[in-house]
Amino acid sequence: MIVLLCIYLYLSTNMILNSSSLDLRSSPSPNASSSPLCHLWKQFSLNGMYQEGDFVLGGLFEVHFFTLFPELSFTSEPLQPSCEGFTTFGYKQAETMAFAVDEINKRSDLLPNISLGYQLYDNCLRLGVAFRAAMSLASGSQEKFLLDETCSGSPPVLGIVGDPGSTHAIAISSILGLFKVPMVEAMIQILRRFGWTWVGLVVSSDDYGLFAARSFLSDLAQSGGCVAYSYVLPKDNNPTELKRIVENIKRSSARVLVAISSEAYLLPLVDEVVVQNVRGIQWIASEAWTSSSVFLTPRLMPYLGGTLGIAIRRGEIPGLREHLLNIRPDNKSSNNMVRQFWEAMFECAFEPSLGWVESGKNVCTGREDLSAAAGGFVDVTDLRPEYNVYKAVYALAHALHDLLQCVPGKGPFSGHSCASIKKLEPWQLVHYLERVNFTTGFGDRVSFDDNGDALPIYDIMNWVRLQDGSMQVKNVGVVDKSAPAGQQLTLDEDRIFWNFESKKVH
Repeated sequence: MIVLLCIYLYLSTNMILNSSSLDLRSSPSPNASSSPLCHLWKQFSLNGMYQEGDFVLGGLFEVHFFTLFPELSFTSEPLQPSCEGFTTFGYKQAETMAFAVDEINKRSDLLPNISLGYQLYDNCLRLGVAFRAAMSLASGSQEKFLLDETCSGSPPVLGIVGDPGSTHAIAISSILGLFKVPMVEAMIQILRRFGWTWVGLVVSSDDYGLFAARSFLSDLAQSGGCVAYSYVLPKDNNPTELKRIVENIKRSSARVLVAISSEAYLLPLVDEVVVQNVRGIQWIASEAWTSSSVFLTPRLMPYLGGTLGIAIRRGEIPGLREHLLNIRPDNKSSNNMVRQFWEAMFECAFEPSLGWVESGKNVCTGREDLSAAAGGFVDVTDLRPEYNVYKAVYALAHALHDLLQCVPGKGPFSGHSCASIKKLEPWQLVHYLERVNFTTGFGDRVSFDDNGDALPIYDIMNWVRLQDGSMQVKNVGVVDKSAPAGQQLTLDEDRIFWNFESKKVH
């Protein structure tokens, strides 16, 4: 998982059409003077949510965590992949985007007289599905649509919020935008604060770890630090390799270990740390495992206690809980993700298979009480990825608002022109997005640097030992890249729990 949900904005409409050539075919119009009529060659079977609007924003979220791909016979067209294992975590992010769009549409000071819509898709935690969804957002899902005579009409969506997975984000961004790993900056800030210049590094063997490692090593060298060792965790959790890595960590004089990894890769390493009884290490956690409940156990307290990590900024979104409680399924095929959520939440089926009722299972009515069954789904006390989604939608909305305020003859484009509403191209929105600067209701400023990259803000977390021997993750500071130089790191050192008797790293 990446720290900031990316906002992909297409470099040009022509690029979208060219990259989608496998999915689009144009046919001559019966009237030579009319616009060409384009037909979708093939539609993907995707889980999604849709709402119409004058301008439509796209979104990619991890709503299912398992994908079944059909067997390939090479004698007939394969069936579409199917997604299994519904997770309310990703769906909650999708609904947060829907809420943000609805909230903006109700405002009179932001995009007045303009309606925003959304097209949200489930990536099913698989790159192949994520690509299908991204290309559907880029080329559209209407069976027929008109383009002007130059085939440069406005694309179906102006930008895409997501994909939360690093591998997907990097792959998709090669077509739709740029990917950065800003969380490395926050980790370097922590190391600088405590003067830790001799550190070890372990990363997961995926794009999340490998891309971040490259950035981390470069930034650490520029800040005067050195790496005592650097290891890529084995994909297959090979016990021999893990044993070798931990033995070297144990022998190293470096007492600070930066771990940029997902839970799945890191847990086998931590288990080996316990086997070899490696203590006295100051762990620095990336956001993918900073607050993971998998590690917050008394068994691991002697080894991971005192960990310092970064986390996606927690925020508050007033009204989101009410929105979640008011979700209701409908019969629209474009909103099948909502029906899947309902079936997963209430363990029922709208169209039960043979023997479903006989086995004692329920048929969905759509009138079930969500407040009674929601559990953690409507909990809005610790909104982190959801808060990022919320900010990303508002960033796009503010950019679009500024674009629409352009005065002809005083615009930023060729000949001081403005963007045309009827032929708005996403690269024009990029110009305004790079200049966005607003403050959320929670008090966080959202802005971008000279390269057009979002200035990140992170919470610094500390793993504190409780009296019963368990661990709790507490917020002890903030890294805010939008703050003035010298004020970007705020840290309450008196609240930090150190897992050393001397309360410092030797």
